[in-house]
Amino acid sequence: MDTLGGAEFAPDMTYLNTSSCGLLPRRSVTAVQELAEANATGRRGEGAGSFESVDAARHSFARLTGVPAERVAAGGSVSVHVGLIAASMPTGAEVLFAEGDFSSVITPFVVRGDLKPRYVPLEKLAEEVRPDTALVAFSAVQSADGRIADLDAVRAAAAAHGARTLLDASQSAGWLPLDAGAYDYTVTGGFKFLLCPRGTSFLTVTEEAQESLVPLHAGWVSGEDLYGNTYGPVERLAASARRFDEPPSFLAYHGAEQSLALLEEIGIETIHAHDTALAARFRAGLAGLGYEPVPVAGQSAIVSVPGLEHRHPDLQRALVAVSVRAGYVRAAFHLYNSTADVDRALDVLAG
Repeated sequence: MDTLGGAEFAPDMTYLNTSSCGLLPRRSVTAVQELAEANATGRRGEGAGSFESVDAARHSFARLTGVPAERVAAGGSVSVHVGLIAASMPTGAEVLFAEGDFSSVITPFVVRGDLKPRYVPLEKLAEEVRPDTALVAFSAVQSADGRIADLDAVRAAAAAHGARTLLDASQSAGWLPLDAGAYDYTVTGGFKFLLCPRGTSFLTVTEEAQESLVPLHAGWVSGEDLYGNTYGPVERLAASARRFDEPPSFLAYHGAEQSLALLEEIGIETIHAHDTALAARFRAGLAGLGYEPVPVAGQSAIVSVPGLEHRHPDLQRALVAVSVRAGYVRAAFHLYNSTADVDRALDVLAG
């Protein structure tokens, strides 16, 4: 199986670490370099970048995740998005989490000190939603081991009990098809499978949830008239989710515009088939070597293996990039990988 994306990618190693950070397409690198050069020479005049690029990235993300662009807020990190949601929760509200989920999904709620966090195994998340659960906050795909949540069951249980849902798609958006409109909130870091530079992150909010979400970090970029409220208080915030925007990192968003356009050109369904086929090949090869990857329900692009930490230095020396998380060696497959990458990693482990 060949790579997708053609000449957009030119890794000089076997890169299986997209769960930590995705590779930048050539077109994104060029966009960042051009803006940096313009900022170095002053050729851009006022400002350090283009809000048009931010909005292009917003619209691309919206199309990739099936929501109107008016529901998408642009920012710099998942934890800031989650913190905004945590601040909107009423005192004493119960928030249900999967045990061992990524800390940025959990910590903003916990540090408030007046909410009721509750933790249950991922496989029991849906059945543990109760009438007094206010919010279910969880990742579509677990960072530590690649397990996929039962998305349909969690949504159904939350709806049955009147709980809202917060989905972190940072380890899934870009390879796993996502209907962001099916959740009250989604948060997605852009620098993994979305192939964006660090400093890009997206928040989606339903119209109903927007009514109770206070734009605590609102500034002039949150105004309906972008350049008409640069002094004094903003008179009118944006009617769309743009009122939850953070001031953008223009270098990151100039790159993100290009990265997300590439994903749209290739298509998430095509990428999903590619990534999961490579992961399945790796799982089968590991089994042949006597290793047992963490079981996953369905197909995951992320493969985590217990008992392999001692082989991580061997993989590093052989220029095979993976990561070690929660006691597992974790490999992640994406559009710039091929069967040759899978076989290279297996050859090293067989040695």
